[in-house]
Formats: sequence, structure tokens, C-alpha cells
Amino acid sequence: MKFGNWWKSGAPWVWLNAGAISISIIMVFGLLALILVRGFGHFWPHSLIEADYAMPGQAEQVILGQLRKSETLTAQNLREAGVPLPEEQLLVTRHLFKLANRDVNNRDFAYFVDDFLSDFRYPAEATVLERRQWGNLFGTPVRLLENDQVVAEGEALWPELQRRLDRSNRLHDEIEQIERHVIGGINHQIDTLRLERRRAELNGELNADLEASLAERRAGLDETYQEVQQRLNAVVADSQRDSLVMRTVGGEEVTVPLNLIVKAWQPNAMSVWQKVAFYGEAFIDFILGYPREANTEGGIFPAIFGTVVMVLVMSVIVTPFGVLAAIYLREYARQGPLLKAIRISVYNLAGVPSIVFGVFGLGFFVYVLGGSIDRLFYPEALPSPTFGTPGLFWASLTLALLTLPVVIVSTEEGLARIPSTIRQGSLALGATKSETLWKVVVPLATPAMMTGLILAIARAAGEVAPLMLVGVVKLAPSLPIDGNFPYIHLDRKIMHLGFHIYDVGFQSPHAEAAEALVYATALILVLLIVVLNLSAILIRNHLREKYRVESD
Repeated sequence: MKFGNWWKSGAPWVWLNAGAISISIIMVFGLLALILVRGFGHFWPHSLIEADYAMPGQAEQVILGQLRKSETLTAQNLREAGVPLPEEQLLVTRHLFKLANRDVNNRDFAYFVDDFLSDFRYPAEATVLERRQWGNLFGTPVRLLENDQVVAEGEALWPELQRRLDRSNRLHDEIEQIERHVIGGINHQIDTLRLERRRAELNGELNADLEASLAERRAGLDETYQEVQQRLNAVVADSQRDSLVMRTVGGEEVTVPLNLIVKAWQPNAMSVWQKVAFYGEAFIDFILGYPREANTEGGIFPAIFGTVVMVLVMSVIVTPFGVLAAIYLREYARQGPLLKAIRISVYNLAGVPSIVFGVFGLGFFVYVLGGSIDRLFYPEALPSPTFGTPGLFWASLTLALLTLPVVIVSTEEGLARIPSTIRQGSLALGATKSETLWKVVVPLATPAMMTGLILAIARAAGEVAPLMLVGVVKLAPSLPIDGNFPYIHLDRKIMHLGFHIYDVGFQSPHAEAAEALVYATALILVLLIVVLNLSAILIRNHLREKYRVESD
């Protein structure tokens, strides 16, 4: 075939499109592969490496840490930084080690030049302590103390440590339960009494009988609080009984209370199956745990919970509004210049930068609507705002406005695809226009509505910029759903996986320590979006098959 005929046949454009699609797929799968490898690798119990480091002009030292990455640089760069390398050397390899022991060494990570490192050693007794403060501690366990008295050392130390560590974690969970739920519930009831008294005072209904009733209820809550506080003090004192003495690689002995230790393991002595079991436990702890150390350690459960609740509330808001708007535009509105202008506005609204929606949500939803709600329904709480401050409801409403054009366009397209013969057949059988619309046309268009909802969920779950203004925070003190009436607190601030990634990756005081956590959190966000989309897709396919069978 001649070149001119081949060009006119359109084959070049077919190959161009195929190549562009292939490159896009490769890029997407490459990104997902990177997130999967780095994210899942965060939970693996990496080996502890011991080595001697002797750089000319410096005292020889022994290092103990986890190898995070290795990189090859030009030797000239390191010579300019003061590393004594031979002039004839062109390339040099350096390794980034996680040394932990932040409270001892004042640093978590350090680079070491391969030329000055000895062969790597993997001591079986090297131990990792995951602590609730100051990050991990690397070293060797020396002795176990109970009230400053030695209770185990040598070979008996490790099994006794695991037994007492399980006890310490149970006590810590009990402390968390008392502080977070029991005392939190009492404080909520006390604040409710305060607001009840203030409301009665504003309405002129405060009298001696009500004062006495409120005082009696407050006295009962104070008495309950004192009892709970005594129980909490007893559990805290009991949790501080045991401690562990660790010897660092530098020879220093560090005493660590067991109530500050999450878990302890010896990675060099673990078998493959033990590491796999540890990996599963670490992954579950990451999903169900609460963040620590400025979000750089611990779990991400509040962020997952906040993301899911916000998306669900957004879906409940955007679906009816988007569907009703699309039905009106398609079925009832008179075709003309005004309708065309409205459609153009809807399409343009989909292209507005998301941060603009955040500014609008802050100005209109939070300050105008929220402030009005506070003045009308919560005057007793003023000047402290209830809904006049960023929170879950305003974040969901902002995202609903952001994704509304997607739902409208998808629903309109679904309505347009319904054959006119179906409408005419329904009308011919005596159905009214309203009955035809709601009993015939709309059910057949539900798959398109679900498609719009899927696209809305996918965009909303990954948005960050507008949420920073209307309700998402670095660390939320409590979840938006708890056991206190009304159980779902739409006025509370929430955590979000997208903002958590931004905060850990760009605002963390320990950038190297946060790198693996960023990938792990990104992995969970991707998996969450996949789960939400798959759920919506399954519902859409079920509806499509249902109405296809009925129409047949």
C-alpha cells in the first residue's frame, strides 16, 4: 500500500490512539505498582544491620539500624561535603540507615559511605521496640524490672517480656477506653447541662426548681466522674509497674516503661512465617490504630473513618439534587436559550478549580449558613460556634456542590438514551406523563445515575484542597459518630486520608520516617476508592440487569 493511501485510510490515527492508550495504561499501572510495593513494604519487619563505620578523621563507631535505601553519587559531590575520598575515585555508594533511638542520638536517619563500612552483621538478639513516644528504639534487652526490681534477664527475659507486654497493652486499651468513651461521655453530659442552663436563662425560664434539678444532676455526674477518675488512676499506676532496660549499640543503658511500648520483636531471629504473621498484625494495627507522633507513626483509622463518612454524607446529598435537576432539565424545562445557558453553566461548573469551591463553602456554608443556624438554634453556645465553624456537614456539602455537575450530566445522558418508543408505549396504555417518567423512564435510567455517583465518589474521595477550608484537620480529637446523642455529629471536624498524606509528606518534622507512611496511606486511599467504586458498580450492574429483564 502506498504511503498516501495508508495515510488517508486513517490507520496512523488508529495506531496513535492505541499508543496513547497503551502509554496511559502503563503509567497508571506503574504508579499503582510503585504505591503497592512501597506501601506494603512499610509493614515488613526489616532486618537490623550492625556494622563498624570508620571514616578517617573521626572516631570509629558501631551502627545498628535498618537499611532504607542505597544510592550512587559522584565522589566529587561528597568530597565537597568534606568526605575524605581519593581524588581518582569517580563514584561512591552511600546507604541511608534508620538508626531510631531519637531520644539518645537526636536523629532518626543518617547516611553512611560504603567505603568506610565493614561487612554487615545480623545479630539475633538485636531488638526493635515500637514506642508510643520518641519513635522506635534499637538495641539489646538487658533486664526486666518490676517496681525497679529485676524479675528476668538472660534467656528468661524475652518470653517474660512478651507476657508482660501483653498485660501492659491490655491496661493501655482500658485507659484509652476510660478516657475516650467513659470520661468523654461524662464531659459531654456536663456540657449538655451547661447549655441547658444557658438556654433556660436566655428564654427567661430559669427558676429555683430548674436550678436545683440541674445542680442535682451535675452533682451526680461529678460523683460518677470522681469514681471513674479513681479507677483510671489505679489502672494508670498499675500500668507503670514494669519497665525494660535496653542497651544501645553505643553501650548506653536506657530504661523504657512498658506502658510506652507498643510491641517488641527481634527481626533477625524471626522465620519467614513469623515475619508474615507479624506483617498481617502490623497491617491490621495500621488500619485500626490511632495516629501518634504528629501523625508519623501509629494507625490511620480516624482518617479512614472520616473519609468514608464524608463520602457517604456527600452521596446522600448530591444524588437526589443531581437526579432531580437532571430530570427537570431533560423532561420538564422548555427548550430555549435559557436552558442552553443553564447547561453551559453546569458544564463550566465542572471545570472550576476545587479550591474555589472550598472558598465558597467557607464563606457561604460555614459563615453565612452556619452562623445563621447558630444564632437561631444554638444561641446558648455562643460565642463558641456549633455549625458556624468548619465541620463534617460543610465538607460534605462542599463536595456535593463540587460533584453535582457530574451527576447531572450522567443522569441527563441516561434519560436521553431511553428510546422514545418506551415512553410512547406507556402513554398509549393510558399512563400519565408523571407515571411514565417515575415508573418507566427513571428506573431504566438508574444505571446512568449510578455511573454519575461512581464518578462523584471517585473525585470526592481524593479531593484535598477544598476540604482544608471546610472541615478537615490534622488531628481530630473524636470521631463524628459515637455513643452520645444525637450519635452522628455533623458539626465535628474530621480527618481525611488525602489531607493525611499531604500533612505527613510535607508538614512532618521527620521527612525520612514519613516517606514509607505516605506510600502506605496512599495505598489505603486507593484501595478505599476501589472498594467504594466497586460497590457502586455492583449496584449499577444489578439495576441494569433487573430492568433489562423486566423490559424484555
